[in-house]
Amino acid sequence: ETLKAFDREVNEFVDYMFGPRDARVRGWFLLDSYLPTFFLTGAYLLCIWLGNKFMKNRPPFSLRPHLIVYNLGITLLSFYMLIELILATWEGGYNLQCQNLHSAGEADIRVAKVLWWYYFSKVIEFMDTIFFVLRKKSSQITFLHVYHHATMFNIWWCVLNWIPCGQSFFGPTLNSFIHVLMYSYYGLSVIPSMRKYLWWKKYLTQAQLIQFLLTIVHTLSAAVKPCGFPFGCLMFQSSYMATLVILFINFYIKTYRKAPSRTAVKETPSTTEIKNGFHKDYFAAANGLQNNKKAQ
Repeated sequence: ETLKAFDREVNEFVDYMFGPRDARVRGWFLLDSYLPTFFLTGAYLLCIWLGNKFMKNRPPFSLRPHLIVYNLGITLLSFYMLIELILATWEGGYNLQCQNLHSAGEADIRVAKVLWWYYFSKVIEFMDTIFFVLRKKSSQITFLHVYHHATMFNIWWCVLNWIPCGQSFFGPTLNSFIHVLMYSYYGLSVIPSMRKYLWWKKYLTQAQLIQFLLTIVHTLSAAVKPCGFPFGCLMFQSSYMATLVILFINFYIKTYRKAPSRTAVKETPSTTEIKNGFHKDYFAAANGLQNNKKAQ
C-alpha cells in the first residue's frame, strides 16, 4: 500500500508538471507509471558501482559469444526501427519541417509503436555498460557514456507519454541508422579476423555529431514555423542535444586530435602492433574489446 501511494503521488506530480498524457498510449508496457523507469535507471547506476567493486580483484570476462549475439540483436532491432519509421512517416505524409501530433491518424499510432520500441531499446542498451564492467574496461565508462544512457531512457519515457509521434520521429530515425552502423561495427570487432578491417570508428563519432546537429536544426525548424507541436518540448530537446554535442566534441578532441609527443613516439616499443595505421589499443574502444590473450 505504501508503494502504491508513493507511485500515485509521483505520477500525480509528473502529470501536474507536464499536463495531460496522450490517451493513445495508455496501458502500454512501462508507460503508465514512472517508477519502473526510475528504478531501472537506479539499478543501472547501482550495477556500475557494485560491479566495479566486484570486479576489482577478479580477472575480466571474455564474453565473446554474448557480445556477438547482443550486438547482432541491437543491429537488427535498430534496422527494424529505421525501416518502420520511414514507412510509417511516408504513409502518414509527415511534413519534414514540422509535424503535429494528431493529423496522420493511424500512421501516428504506427509511429508511436515504433517509438515505444525505441524507448525500450534504451534499457536494453544499459548492457553496453554492464559489458564494460564485466570486461574491466573502466576507461570506457565515462561521464558522457553514463549520462547519455541514463538520461535517454528517462527522456523517452516522457516523450512516449506526451509526444509519442509527430515531430518526435526525426531523432530516432537518424539514431537508428547510426546504431545499425555502430553496433554492426562493435559486433565485427569481437571477431579477431575482422579487426584489421575496422578503420572507420572515427567516422562513426563524426556521424553521431552530425546526427545531433541535424536533430537540433530539425527541432528548431518547428519552432520557427510552428505546426502545433508543443514549443516547450522543442526547446528541451534542442537544449539536451546541445549538451550531447558539447560532450561528443570534447570526446572527439581527446580521442582523435591529441598528437602523441615526440618522447612518447620514441618510447613506443619496436614490437608494437600497428594495423591500418592504428595502435592495437585502439580496438579497445569497440565494446571494451582489448586485443590481448588474457581478455580472450
